[in-house]
Amino acid sequence: MDAQLTAFLGVAAVMVALPGADFTVVVRNALASRSAGVATALGVAGGLLVHTALAVAGLAAVLVAVPVLFRTVQLLGGAYVLYLGISALRAARRGPGQAAAAETATGRDGDAHATNGTRRALRQGFLTNALNPKAPVLFLSLLPQFVPAGAAPLPRTLLLAAIVVLLALIWFPAVALLVDRLGRWLRRPRTARAIEGGSGAALTVLGAVLVTGTLVR
Repeated sequence: MDAQLTAFLGVAAVMVALPGADFTVVVRNALASRSAGVATALGVAGGLLVHTALAVAGLAAVLVAVPVLFRTVQLLGGAYVLYLGISALRAARRGPGQAAAAETATGRDGDAHATNGTRRALRQGFLTNALNPKAPVLFLSLLPQFVPAGAAPLPRTLLLAAIVVLLALIWFPAVALLVDRLGRWLRRPRTARAIEGGSGAALTVLGAVLVTGTLVR
């Protein structure tokens, strides 16, 4: 492995592992059930796949170059994260029974509620990441820095994009499984309610920052 690829692996690992809206949504859904947490994690990886594919194809440059498109994506992303945050705050205010209801709705194998809950979690993970307006800028500016001079850009960029997605496929499911493993303690009524409220507050703030940043830009 060349030095540039090693450096990129470290940068990408930190980038993927940094707590943000993706991490918060994965943790919140993993508290409902293991399947919901893993589905959310896979959705996040799917969103990253979209961003890396856009960067490889050069379409991210168009998004960044056209202010209206960028602001539209920023507003949509902020509004969606804000919606998730408000929903979590409402669930926390309703009390610990909400967590139990969510676990029942998503935790029965073969049950229609479980299927719907898993699909909903997958969709939440995907949209939370895919509507992140900062990702196109990040990938567009980051990936070219690790393409060696004289190397064919497309194969190298594809490799870098694949590394990012692979790291996400390792990190976020691992987070979901760890949360599920600690579930007996984390799902205690008082703890679950605190986590639900904390994640709701974090998502609400993140969403508000994105929306406000769009409106004042």
